[in-house]
Amino acid sequence: MTLKETIAHVEAAHRMVREDREWDGLSMDLWEAYNLQDEDLIEQLRPPFLQSWRTVTTYVLRDTFDAAGITVADPSHPWGIATLTANGASSEPLLWREAGDGNRSIEGPAGFELLTFSEAMTHYADCLKSLLPEQP
Repeated sequence: MTLKETIAHVEAAHRMVREDREWDGLSMDLWEAYNLQDEDLIEQLRPPFLQSWRTVTTYVLRDTFDAAGITVADPSHPWGIATLTANGASSEPLLWREAGDGNRSIEGPAGFELLTFSEAMTHYADCLKSLLPEQP
């Protein structure tokens, strides 16, 4: 399976489970809970948010990753989707980034930002690019 095909399957599988705006809504709700420092709401929202992403990668995409020669393991980062390994290299798509880039202050008390669906898919694709050689 080519890199482009693999990326297309990853995006399609996630969209099959939820539309882009639904993924973004989950992210926004959790982000707001962190900024409100509502620990009860965080505990209610965070596990299903992470599990949704992880389930699609681990189960729905199993055949796709097998065909591409990618093994899937549990993430090592708390905001990781999975640890993906192929051709002797590993990569872990994440659902967050640190807030602030050195040129601006950190936004909100959380100190991080959750990615939108589009941003998460871009990061996911970048992780796959580091694992699979591009083919014509």
